[in-house]
Amino acid sequence: MGSARTGHHDGLVSALRRARLHQNWTLERAVQEIGAHPDGPSGATPSLLSAWERGNVVTSARYRSVLCAIYDESPEILFAHQDHNLWDLPLTNTAPAPSRQQPRLLRSYAVLSEAMRHVAASARERLVVTGSRSRDAAYLAAIENVLHERPTLIHYRILFGPPRHEILQKHLQSLLTLRDPSDRSYGWKTLHIGLFAESERPERFFVASEHAAVVTLPSLTAAEMFDTGISLTGPDATALVQHAIQLYAAADPIETLDAISKIAIE
Repeated sequence: MGSARTGHHDGLVSALRRARLHQNWTLERAVQEIGAHPDGPSGATPSLLSAWERGNVVTSARYRSVLCAIYDESPEILFAHQDHNLWDLPLTNTAPAPSRQQPRLLRSYAVLSEAMRHVAASARERLVVTGSRSRDAAYLAAIENVLHERPTLIHYRILFGPPRHEILQKHLQSLLTLRDPSDRSYGWKTLHIGLFAESERPERFFVASEHAAVVTLPSLTAAEMFDTGISLTGPDATALVQHAIQLYAAADPIETLDAISKIAIE
């Protein structure tokens, strides 16, 4: 069932626990779901599941596959706290901040693009994106996919001037097709698109969720390229989420397809 570990992470929340809470399941209910899964092995208990969530016991391979299936999440995310000592933000603001990994330099466009797609695909609570130059189809598709799969995910898109590429304008139209900014079915607004006139704010490029972020930088090899980046985690990523939320508060909201169509592509 797993090996024992030591270590104290009071106040921090593992992705495994957050996934259960996202389903509004008690420990007992989650254990029932494990047992009801076609590949679900018997023997799991609420106390064992709690130990997995706290990182006191390492989840075995057979239970990992079932938990990934019932939570629809990858093992790299669900068990990062067990394998790499990576913890999500606390559930309350009174808990201590999680430890952060060292920033990682992303030296090629392929690595940068993959990291950006990962941030988008792994977002569970908030996903923020800034910039008006996006044209990576796979990255934009990853954003649309996660919004489709997780209807309660809150998304912010901050534009600095009109979209520079037609694919970004179509992406913005897709966002408004997927989400209605005026809808409050879940008790909150889930789509925020804000626009700054080009001279109002210096453009910045990043994608961030509640636990990971990528900041795009000018190329290390070509003057006209943006194919380098820095990967951030923990409170550094959360700070960028708050950065984008504050930007949106000062931006002009874009909330209709008609408004998108009136933004001229540069």
